[in-house]
Amino acid sequence: MHLIVGLGNPGKKHENNRHNIGFMAIENIVQKHGLSSPRSRFLAETYETIIGGNKILLLKPSTFMNESGKAVYQAANFYKVPSEKIIIFHDEIDLIAGKIKLKRGGGHAGHNGLRSIHNHLGSSEFIRVRIGIGHPGTKDKVNSHVLGNFSADEKKWVEEKLNSLTQSLPSLICGNERDFMSQVSGSDTRKSDKNEAQNSADQIKIKAKSQQKTSLMSAFIKALSKKAKK
Repeated sequence: MHLIVGLGNPGKKHENNRHNIGFMAIENIVQKHGLSSPRSRFLAETYETIIGGNKILLLKPSTFMNESGKAVYQAANFYKVPSEKIIIFHDEIDLIAGKIKLKRGGGHAGHNGLRSIHNHLGSSEFIRVRIGIGHPGTKDKVNSHVLGNFSADEKKWVEEKLNSLTQSLPSLICGNERDFMSQVSGSDTRKSDKNEAQNSADQIKIKAKSQQKTSLMSAFIKALSKKAKK
């Protein structure tokens, strides 16, 4: 069994916060797989399913972020899930918005949810799916940034990225981390290609307009020259 955890804070007040993108990732998986109502246990909302031929327990801690480790430990201990088979979805301010990176092991970088999980498991060898939410620029703005809601424009990339994560998840569960990252990054590449194509089209239009103006100016100068000769 694999344990897949989304980090966030419970309650309506926080459901659209940037800090809750881990919860949003779990909710996207639940929706796309058509799972039924959650079961309350392990201090969390849980769902069971099969992904990539593997049994999965999806988990959203019911505690606040800084106590997420309690739920993760209880579930992992009950099912005897080793740290290597625990996947954590969480927000990352040190990545630009929409950027995805994988990390196994290492420090918590000040993330209270990761710190709690590390402390309760006694291990940091779980997989982190780091979802960039961007940095506000200065340290004093970090709190209001992570606890602020996604804007309407941000919600567009959030939906696109969460859909991509859900579609690519079988590769990660089966241990194909490179394939997972390639698939997740594919949406960025397609978007980039689309932007480049649009930019090229815009450049062609600008060039055509410039040539048209040059032709008109040339014709105007010739006309003036003819009048002058008369």
